[in-house]
Amino acid sequence: MEDYNKVLSLLLEAVSGAEKPEKEPCSIPLGISNRHVHLSQADVETLFGAGYSLTKARDLSQIGQYACNETVTVCGPKGAIEKVRILGPVREQTQVEIMRGDCFKLGVKAPVRMSGALEGTTGVTLVGPKGSVYIRCGLMVAQRHIHMSPDDARFFGVTDGERVSIQFDGLRGGGYNQVAIRVSSAAALDCHIDVEEANAMDLTAASVVQIIKNQ
Repeated sequence: MEDYNKVLSLLLEAVSGAEKPEKEPCSIPLGISNRHVHLSQADVETLFGAGYSLTKARDLSQIGQYACNETVTVCGPKGAIEKVRILGPVREQTQVEIMRGDCFKLGVKAPVRMSGALEGTTGVTLVGPKGSVYIRCGLMVAQRHIHMSPDDARFFGVTDGERVSIQFDGLRGGGYNQVAIRVSSAAALDCHIDVEEANAMDLTAASVVQIIKNQ
């Protein structure tokens, strides 16, 4: 009887374990960012007129962020890029995020920066329907990054500001290093890379990301 009870106990443990499989690694949605502009209210009014308010075209993945109907022209020493989308809401300081290839067209050298890290960035001219403004800093190539909540960060075992590596599947799939983690209680899980980075691996908004290692 004692041997029978031992066998029964082992069987129950095995069944219990089978009912609770390990959680599989979670994939992260991919957001592909085109060049865009964040404006201060003062620059909104210079470009579009006194008292002007930006108008929403559609919501973005991050809560409270949206693409606007309005666009501006970004002008550099050698060229200009028209119809660059403005993203809302307004910020304390204007910021322009472009791609590496845009630097050659504009004739500028834009450093890679996290959004909001304006120190040491380049200046550029913005032109709107009512006027133009030259910003002395704020032009950058965006650092690829992943937005996530504190719960997501605990799940993936990462911390705010950490740099990780990511991987994509597909015929031209591969990986990127130096992907910054951005943790916020208001964040929706989303990996942001720019159009050039996405095109290099034939990625779309339907693609998913996996964190493969911490650096």
